[in-house]
Amino acid sequence: MITFSFSICHMLLHNFFTCHDLQSDEQLITCRIEFDSGHGIFKGHFPGNPVVPGVCMMEIVKELLQERVKTPLVLHTSGNVKFLQLITPGIKPGVKIEWKKTEDGYSVKASISIESTIYFKFDGTYLPA
Repeated sequence: MITFSFSICHMLLHNFFTCHDLQSDEQLITCRIEFDSGHGIFKGHFPGNPVVPGVCMMEIVKELLQERVKTPLVLHTSGNVKFLQLITPGIKPGVKIEWKKTEDGYSVKASISIESTIYFKFDGTYLPA
């Protein structure tokens, strides 16, 4: 068994992406995100045609929820994970995270979109790390 020890840290937030117009209540987080087009991730994914890696979309959801609940989180289960459109660094999509506290952790439904164009959808459960 592998265990991890870490404090709340922002691996991508304020570095790879920034969050604007953040709104949050007891079960909803919304914001608009902007990517740093000069970030090193885009040099390898993909040179000359940069796109946001799918794993980064999943990390964005985790980090925003983690920031809201002030607890380090780990992904426990995932239901639907759909990468529907490529996200390039020049666009500024909205993020919507609906979450509910459960007995053990947090049940999450999230999406990244601009108006009617959905780039990413995710359903899953996070547990405290």
